[in-house]
Amino acid sequence: MSVRIGINPITWTNDDVPELGGDTPLEVCLAETREAGYLGTELGGKFPRDSAVLGPILARYDLRLVGGWWDGRILEREVDEEFETLLPHLTLHRDLGAPRVVYADTSRGRHGGIWDPISKRPMLADDEWAAYGRKVTALAEKMAGFGVGMAFHHHMGTIVESDAEVDRLMEVTGPAVGLLYDTGHSAFSGGDPVALVSRHVGRIVHVHCKDTRPDMLARARRDDMSFMQAVLDGIFTVPGDGSVDYATILRRLHDGGYEGWLVVEAEQDPRKANPLTYATLGYRNLAALAKAAGFAVETRQGVQP
Repeated sequence: MSVRIGINPITWTNDDVPELGGDTPLEVCLAETREAGYLGTELGGKFPRDSAVLGPILARYDLRLVGGWWDGRILEREVDEEFETLLPHLTLHRDLGAPRVVYADTSRGRHGGIWDPISKRPMLADDEWAAYGRKVTALAEKMAGFGVGMAFHHHMGTIVESDAEVDRLMEVTGPAVGLLYDTGHSAFSGGDPVALVSRHVGRIVHVHCKDTRPDMLARARRDDMSFMQAVLDGIFTVPGDGSVDYATILRRLHDGGYEGWLVVEAEQDPRKANPLTYATLGYRNLAALAKAAGFAVETRQGVQP
């Protein structure tokens, strides 16, 4: 099995809190992405959304589009309405060869909630799950018919946050709903990233790789901190620089037949964590860990054993 390593531009610029790297030009982000060794990037707020504009920019830096975040509202909208809203985003992905949309359902609020205590977040009632699963599945099937898959992102502060909620989502949805597995969000939610990947490796279509600093993780959960304050205080770091067991996780992914992108997405305060330094560290650590797990890692020079 082979994998490609990409990165999310949140390493340089945080779209939720623009003062974190908001003055960093897109050109710096892309040049340093390539310099650090990555083959691709996810979308960020500074990226043009016209494929005729973005395609040549990415080509200038020899980068591929990996995918991009979407603030989903499928709980609150009908399937056709959500699909129509998604259509420009899907078209950009299809035009530029990005295989999947990073789909997070932010229904019932998220963005204002990033500063709220982590205990105060939306949840689904037990009797809502079955209908919700049918809607998510129908949307994912429409997306697949268009040519772009769904990678459903479990995320802090959303209705699918905890490992148990990921389990429930996988139970009530069909195979068109791929899982975006995020090590850092599993850990921050109080879950077990190794157990989660072991249960759902067959549904995982995209992987976000962020590590957690154990002391900060314990403090954030003990003190019921907000998601964003925990980020500012350094809960996340790049793979291999924290306490997540990437050696085991990557072996489980390899043995489960995973092929695709491994994406470093480790939001930090760029004033404290130099983006190029951490992007380079993350690439080197993740490439080494992936190779040790048995993956062939694709590089610009070819696939490395």
